[in-house]
Amino acid sequence: MAQHIIVEDYNPAWPEMYRQEAMWMKSILKENCVEIHHIGSTAVPGLAAKPIIDIMAAVRELSDVDKKCSLFEEAGYEYLGEFGIRGRRYLRKGGDERTHQVHIFSENDKENLIRHLAFRDYMRSHAEEREQYAALKKELAQKYPYDIDGYCDGKDAFVKKIEKQALAEYGKEKLCGK
Repeated sequence: MAQHIIVEDYNPAWPEMYRQEAMWMKSILKENCVEIHHIGSTAVPGLAAKPIIDIMAAVRELSDVDKKCSLFEEAGYEYLGEFGIRGRRYLRKGGDERTHQVHIFSENDKENLIRHLAFRDYMRSHAEEREQYAALKKELAQKYPYDIDGYCDGKDAFVKKIEKQALAEYGKEKLCGK
């Protein structure tokens, strides 16, 4: 059965759901884990989202992550390798009605790490764009309730526009020492 796309109002329980899963992930990744972040829409207070917790980890060695795939699978994750993004390890939990998605990158993959953090931080600090994004996602979820490709394609132009703005702003903040 295809994934049912549901977008709901922000749930204040999402950060705690992230924290619990992040603690467990750190116990698996151990010293290989450099940092771990709550990303995606559930990491943005006030933003409507699919109720799927997105987690991003930066690690020293991706090959060490691959060696632990059975531990992730024992906890209910599907270990899908790169899954369309070179240098990423992608895991998801919950099947078609997934509850968590994990994106693991090398600590040296600054491009992917920064773009996720920049987008999240931009959405946290720009209410107008956050409201526009929420409205778009709700509209697309109604239009494509079982078509994840249609839903994602419908968001693509907006996400790329915001990502470009976010990266420009993120870079300025880093240059200014914020």
